[in-house]
Amino acid sequence: MTPGFWSPRIAALEPYVPGEQPRIANLVKLNTNENPYPPSPSAIDAIQRAAEAGLELYPDPESTLLRDAIAARHGLERSQVFAGNGSDEVLAHAFFAFFQQDAPLLIPDVTYSFYRVYAQLYGIACELQPVDQALRIDAEALAARARAGRRGGIVVANPNAPTGIGLPLAQIEELLAACPDRVVLVDEAYVDFGGQSALPLIARHPNLLVVQTLSKSRSLAGLRVGFACGQSPLIDALQRVKNSFNSYPIDRLASAGAVAALEDEAWFAKTRDAVIDTREGLALQLEDLGFEVLPSQANFLFVRHPGHDAAALAAALRSRAVLVRHFAQPRIAQYLRISVGTRDQCGALVDALGDILSAI
Repeated sequence: MTPGFWSPRIAALEPYVPGEQPRIANLVKLNTNENPYPPSPSAIDAIQRAAEAGLELYPDPESTLLRDAIAARHGLERSQVFAGNGSDEVLAHAFFAFFQQDAPLLIPDVTYSFYRVYAQLYGIACELQPVDQALRIDAEALAARARAGRRGGIVVANPNAPTGIGLPLAQIEELLAACPDRVVLVDEAYVDFGGQSALPLIARHPNLLVVQTLSKSRSLAGLRVGFACGQSPLIDALQRVKNSFNSYPIDRLASAGAVAALEDEAWFAKTRDAVIDTREGLALQLEDLGFEVLPSQANFLFVRHPGHDAAALAAALRSRAVLVRHFAQPRIAQYLRISVGTRDQCGALVDALGDILSAI
């Protein structure tokens, strides 16, 4: 099929480019923010048991057990939880449900690049609010812009990606107050690694939608489970979109594994704490090599070296079978995003960088 058969919107679309997933021997893979530790053994066991019991049948279209487990963990009702096939699908449904308005959507200029792809896909106008010179989301400026005229809503990642910098809840509440008649979506993909979750704000803010994922802190990137929490009218809207698109987004294996992972608090805490501890150690080692390291509340670091080009460093690392992420985008082209791996993986990264910097 040639582009001549494509709709004009698809022909103009610039799709999201995911992190590279190459097959390289002895690869140190620190480019896609995957958790370096395996998921809970209970989750693996639950998936295996589910595989033996009923894959010939459709899964529960309401994902009842999963939504109940999420609700129980966060002190919510099932009616306040929506489950989807990874948080990217949940985000896509939310953009479709809430932001096709007669006013532009507000997002930071440096953030998860999929937001602009969703907006382009659905024909949503966007206004970009610059992050400040320290690459922090300027919540005060976002709120002022929302109050200054009609807006279609606000989307922020907290902690932000790719910077890893988090916002305090007081600033999230400022955004909610500034845009009371539109949805404020807070994407918390990395919140478990040190951020402040906005989930406790749901009860008193009907315009708040919080999106999370089990890909990162629960080590289930390969399972594809995400969820959104908000007051029931927002969840009802997401259900309407889901049931007009795919009635069965969460399969039996994903539901079983996700429920078990959510219930294994000890494994979650152990692996999360290991990532945080390694992150702090890696930040110090990179600073010793001359890198500027942004403060991170995520499972990655955003760094730059004032004396060396980021793209050249990424290429040199790749030649040594070490992958990090480089974004050739305005304002952040001299930064590298480095996922936090195991201690051995981070040691290999530091050793490789030391060799590269000493040879330049």
